[in-house]
Amino acid sequence: MSVSKDKRGPQQHQGQKGKPGKKPPLPKYKHGPFSYLLIGLVLLAMWTLLHQLPKDDIDWGDFVGYLRNGQIESVVIGETDIRGKFKDGLESDDKKKIVSFTVDYKQEVVGRRLGELLEESGIEWKFAKPRAWIYNLISMFLPIVFLIAIFYFMFARNLRGGAGGMLMSFGRSRHRLQGKDRAKFTFEDVAGVEEAKDEVAEIIEFLKNPKKFQRLGGRIPRGVLLVGPPGCGKTLLAKAIAGQADVPFFSISGSDFVEMFVGVGASRVRDLFKQAKENSPCIIFLDEVDAIGRKRGAGFAGGGHDEREQTLNAILVEMDGFDTNDQVIVIAATNRGDILDHALTRPGRFDRQIFVPLPDLKGRVEILKVHAKKVKLGPNANLERIARGTPMFSGADLAAIINEAALAATMANKDYIETADLEEARDKVRWGRAKKSRVIDKNEREITAYHEAGHTLVQSLLKEADPLHKVSIIPRGPMGGATFALPEKDRTMFTKKYCMALLQVCFGGRIAEELFCDDISSGAQSDIQQATQIAKQMILTWGMSRELGPISYSPDSGIQDRMYIMPGEKEYSEKTAEAIDAEVKRITKEAYDKAKELIEANKDELEKVTKALLKYETLDADDVELILQGGELDKPTITELLATEQAKTESAKPEEAEPESES
Repeated sequence: MSVSKDKRGPQQHQGQKGKPGKKPPLPKYKHGPFSYLLIGLVLLAMWTLLHQLPKDDIDWGDFVGYLRNGQIESVVIGETDIRGKFKDGLESDDKKKIVSFTVDYKQEVVGRRLGELLEESGIEWKFAKPRAWIYNLISMFLPIVFLIAIFYFMFARNLRGGAGGMLMSFGRSRHRLQGKDRAKFTFEDVAGVEEAKDEVAEIIEFLKNPKKFQRLGGRIPRGVLLVGPPGCGKTLLAKAIAGQADVPFFSISGSDFVEMFVGVGASRVRDLFKQAKENSPCIIFLDEVDAIGRKRGAGFAGGGHDEREQTLNAILVEMDGFDTNDQVIVIAATNRGDILDHALTRPGRFDRQIFVPLPDLKGRVEILKVHAKKVKLGPNANLERIARGTPMFSGADLAAIINEAALAATMANKDYIETADLEEARDKVRWGRAKKSRVIDKNEREITAYHEAGHTLVQSLLKEADPLHKVSIIPRGPMGGATFALPEKDRTMFTKKYCMALLQVCFGGRIAEELFCDDISSGAQSDIQQATQIAKQMILTWGMSRELGPISYSPDSGIQDRMYIMPGEKEYSEKTAEAIDAEVKRITKEAYDKAKELIEANKDELEKVTKALLKYETLDADDVELILQGGELDKPTITELLATEQAKTESAKPEEAEPESES
């Protein structure tokens, strides 16, 4: 701010000395219709005010009395009134001096008598000049004209759908246009979806050089449908396509088409495509297209008119009505591609469907690097380690991790972000903030420690399970504690051995409570739910049951081709349902027994892990490995760390206060 003041200061000083300088141009004001309307209303108000100034009206009897007493100096006789002046003024009841007056009269009643009175008094009098007919006409119709003008500008013009329109403007498209002069996204800003970027490369080439494709008679896809889970970068990819091709980008959400008025959605579709054709080559991006593109006729909601169906029909007509050289490409995004109407996804409309999946390990590293460019990372910040510990995280989740880590480092007054900040941010995004201030009962804390130690022991000893990352008994979100795994790679398929290992890890906490606490608690609720879900998936979907065999009993089977889905409908008999329940029970019991045997054979190791958890509250994989090998930990406890931090804070206070006292 000081630099900008120094730059302006000399210019102002020279101007004061009279040196020639270029004056800034005067601002130009645009006079819209409302400006002229306002000026007209002001003139009408002034005209009305001038013609309706407070006048001192007197009665005919008072006028006759003043006239006979010689108090009137002169009068002017009009058609309906008499205007006159008093000689020396007349004092009214409120002690106000009255100079002029007005008398209303009817000429046919007092005409002859008025003449006699004026002759007797001997004062000056004359007839007023008659008004022109145009003046009377303006006085009569000017207020009506202004009322019509107000109605036109406030209502009629808006009904026509002009700027700032009201009713008919509902039919105008509510898209947002990102022109060439806006901040652009390119493929450098998009990571983790390399295959999707390769698929849309030819679209960019067509928008840049359409004659190249027309030479051989090829036709570029008229529509591209981006399908994938939320937060995977579908919208960002569409913006990157527009930025890479350097063309206008029309963006609108599916919900913006539907309003309370019938036919509005179809009108907005037509308006959007009309403007897109006028600005071709360009891209139309329909976000959340499933809001209007659902299958027609599905479900039980019916009626004589369905606004969403009319909007969908308009989109179908507009997309199929393109010419081959329109150079308008429609890109739509949805995370519910299974419910879209088949007429919308057929070739000729959305010719191509591009799946934008959750990023793999390499993709997560690249996404973290893209977002890490905006923050200050420390030399020990290991993004690859964070990427390994975030399986099934979307790009939006990874961006939130970087942002939360930056906020945590800022609150801790650090100069850069460390790995500890990134790991805490990852746990916070997935599980919630750690409740370090929560007061926990001693017995409850001990049960939690045994529970998490059971998970940790099974996770560490089973080769088929993912490697252990860390374990903590600090409450986080709805959980009293948590055990975190660090997968070495992304799994594209699940083997039966891996699934059984997952089941054993899930039951490790409940078994530890049963063996060491002589009781069981509700802390295993989420573990039991997860184990049951895995067992059902193994039987119903993956065909891993010996009794039922490789048959799919999943209720989601064939859902895309079914028009009506009854709630609770099953595709198998009651006898098969009993067999499925028996298999779920058998698989979970088998995993439970194996985990129990493993824990009983390593009771001493579990006791050591539990004591370490009660002392340090959080253990990483190296700490657990050292304990299982018979070693002892030598690191400060949470209480010692808090005491050290408090001592640093108290010692820093006098140092900050000394400069203030000296000054």
